[in-house]
Amino acid sequence: MAHTTVGSGVVAQPGATENQPGATENQPGRIVVLASGGGTNCQALIDACDDGDLDARVVAVITNRPGAGVIKRAEAADIACHVIEHAGSDPDVRHAADGRLIELLTSCEPDLVVLAGWMRILGSKVGAAFPMINLHPAQPGEFPGIRSIERAYEAWVAGEIDESGVMVHWVPDEGVDVGPVILTETVPFVVGDSLDDFASRLHATEHRLIVAGAAMALGGPRP
Repeated sequence: MAHTTVGSGVVAQPGATENQPGATENQPGRIVVLASGGGTNCQALIDACDDGDLDARVVAVITNRPGAGVIKRAEAADIACHVIEHAGSDPDVRHAADGRLIELLTSCEPDLVVLAGWMRILGSKVGAAFPMINLHPAQPGEFPGIRSIERAYEAWVAGEIDESGVMVHWVPDEGVDVGPVILTETVPFVVGDSLDDFASRLHATEHRLIVAGAAMALGGPRP
């Protein structure tokens, strides 16, 4: 059975103060989404804002891939979408891309930056500059980096685990898929699961938790 856990990285408090992200009394929270892929998690945030389930609005989407599906989702929702490309691992190139990203994020004035399938390691200055959360398709400390879903499935097939999960956490200055946990939920494997079966259930969990995690982050101080 799946279970949801509220992490120690959030302290639920209504409203917002000078030192914490969130909606003010008269204005919804301003969210900027960073995404590299199809954008289904970004869509979950957009829909939640439109439906009134999240007291916020997505004011901009940023991607590092010119052909990313999230671009069309942003266009369909009439949300500004920006592409910041980078290639290779050259430190100077990555540093320059981080600088452009900081400038762009600053201009968007976000209350919260949400990494929703963002497939690029950010420099420490980016993580330190803005309240930022990340959605990771695994439990805390498990399967960091790429192919988390596939690696979890392979571990289940090998008899090493019987469940995986989803985590929403604050983005620290350094590290990959680590940081104070806001919310987690387990996703058990089922006998006969194919990779697609498991991935479908996990993605559905992601779509719920990214909304719940954003709401909690907007309502509490950044650790």
